[in-house]
Amino acid sequence: MDLSKNIASALNIPIHKIRQTIILLKNDNTVPFIARYRKEVTGNLDEEQIRSIKSEHERLENLESRRKTIIQSVTELGKLTPSLHNHILSAESITELEDIYRPYRPKRRTRAMVARENGLEPLAKMIIQQSILTKTINEIIQPFLSEKVPDTESAIDGAKDIVAEIIADNPQVRQIIRAKGLNIGKLVSIKIEGSEDPRSTFQDYYQNETPIRSIRPHQVLAINRGEKEKIIRVSVEIPEKEWQRAILSQFKTDPKSVFYNFLIAAIDDCAKRLFLPSLEREIRTSLTEDAEKHAIKVFANNLRALLTQPPLSGYTILAIDPGFRTGSKVVVVDRTGKFLEKATLYPHPPQNDKEASYKIIKTLIEKFHVSLIVIGNGTASRETEAFIAEITKNDPHLNYLITSEAGASVYSASTLARKEFPDLDVSIRGAVSIARRVQDPLAELVKIDPRSIGVGLYQHDINQGRLTETLQEVVGSVVNAVGVDVNTASSALLTNVSGIGPSLAEKIVAYREQFGAFITRDSLQKIPGMGPKTFEQCAGFLRINNGINFLDSTSIHPESYGAAQAILNKISLPENLNSTQRMKMVSSFRDSIDLFDLSASLNIGLPTLNDILDELARPGRDPREDLPKPILRKDVLSIEDLSPGMQLKGTIRNVVDFGAFIDIGVKTDGLLHRSRYIKGINLQLGDVIDVKIISIDHERHRIALEMPGSTE
Repeated sequence: MDLSKNIASALNIPIHKIRQTIILLKNDNTVPFIARYRKEVTGNLDEEQIRSIKSEHERLENLESRRKTIIQSVTELGKLTPSLHNHILSAESITELEDIYRPYRPKRRTRAMVARENGLEPLAKMIIQQSILTKTINEIIQPFLSEKVPDTESAIDGAKDIVAEIIADNPQVRQIIRAKGLNIGKLVSIKIEGSEDPRSTFQDYYQNETPIRSIRPHQVLAINRGEKEKIIRVSVEIPEKEWQRAILSQFKTDPKSVFYNFLIAAIDDCAKRLFLPSLEREIRTSLTEDAEKHAIKVFANNLRALLTQPPLSGYTILAIDPGFRTGSKVVVVDRTGKFLEKATLYPHPPQNDKEASYKIIKTLIEKFHVSLIVIGNGTASRETEAFIAEITKNDPHLNYLITSEAGASVYSASTLARKEFPDLDVSIRGAVSIARRVQDPLAELVKIDPRSIGVGLYQHDINQGRLTETLQEVVGSVVNAVGVDVNTASSALLTNVSGIGPSLAEKIVAYREQFGAFITRDSLQKIPGMGPKTFEQCAGFLRINNGINFLDSTSIHPESYGAAQAILNKISLPENLNSTQRMKMVSSFRDSIDLFDLSASLNIGLPTLNDILDELARPGRDPREDLPKPILRKDVLSIEDLSPGMQLKGTIRNVVDFGAFIDIGVKTDGLLHRSRYIKGINLQLGDVIDVKIISIDHERHRIALEMPGSTE
């Protein structure tokens, strides 16, 4: 079945682009490869659009598979009528399909099943039809009595059980009440008597009613966690008159019928025993799924921003993993990230040996010509900052910065860390990771499970499989956008290159160690497991600097080398040009020719031609270079140094639903509430922005910020 039309309608993308993209995906092309090197085929779709097409196609394929299974199941039961068949074919979602299939789906043995076995279904139909008979109830019931149905009460109860199940299985009723629940229902939470909430984490939900249509994702996840920890009890409330009205729209009552009260009783029983509990589970599942999707999106956006932080190259770094009782672990790494020396300091309680610590730091700085000190942001971070500031504030050539150490302990205990530093203690490996993640955040952070990097919202409460898949997509997307030096990259970094994966990454490193540095991209094809398809997918994202062919250091794909060389011949770029001169010459060439004619003569598409020209203008450009560098500091601030109205530069450390947390150089990150953003601005983790202090709560260690101009 061609699903392209449905996908085009859902995503508002032309159908021919959808079809071409699906063909590429089915031919085992990766999303980064398609987005970068098949622009002519897809009509220049970006990665996000391609992933959306992939996701929607998979969803629709699952829907069609389920539709086929349901049709087969109902057919085998001998109950597939033309009307039911059309109803199944017209269903547009899994939920709608399951509503239709519900009456025919195999069930565990129910009270209604027992009643049917006892011959009470005709009586149930009389109740539903609200038959008007001249006989008394006892006369009507008499033919239904048996050994298993000994009296009138048993017969009526059994018939009502059948009626209740029929109502509960009615797809129209389910759809109406589900819609009402989502539109006018409330999510209610109350504190469980006697439950303990030591830090009052869930205080906002001790007695809370929130309209379902307006509840925020982070509230759903907080309520779910409070319920899981047995602190609050949660329910969904739908007004009684609303669910009654929905049922009565499909099951009419007639006060003149002798069965009137029985139908009313069956409706009440159905709602409270079968229908509302089932709908509550569905609604809460829907809320949770939506909240998880949102939380994963927030995490993914923050991770992308973190991984694209610009590298601070050219620094010899002294990194400190702060601590109290066990001391602060110190390492020095050179400009390439090579480990040089380690030490342990005890400048804080209980030892308070500041003098010895000071001498160690000064010796290391002088011995290795340290130009930057990096401090992890964990325990004793700000105390260490105060200690280091005494050194840096009087040295014009030395600065410090505080960086996140999230995940450093995960890396330090990993197999990869043991392989990289077999002779170093776990805590020292963590300090090396802190240093290297400043020199090249991407290269270092890819060694860590992205869930451990700590830029998420309720990350442990959401679907871990879906979270992992999305975060790995983000890592792969960033790695391929930046490009990888195949002669220096770790196996962890190579793993994320389009088409490679863990096994081939290890083989690339092993081949490099055995035969030396790669000097051409073509030589990659000698690696065991590097077949033509894999080479096609990964070659453009792998860089070979100082190799035989200049083009191997660019993002130009080998399949376009002929065209690129022809363009180089036309431009006649001298080898000794600086970057500004190179960009100017390429720009002049671009302005002087007809790009359509050139692309046709080279037998390449216009998007590929433009990409080649961009790359020739700035060969091997790292897109991270255009972003603002982290703030380097010399002296330390304390919360006591701040006052309302003060303006500072700050670095965004986390972005969540209600705002952003900003590092302004004191122990406590300030909160920039979303209402205090400049209108239309989109903030990302790592951004350096101007902020103004609104208020300071010294007792609760809270700082409220705004963006200058946000209230004007």
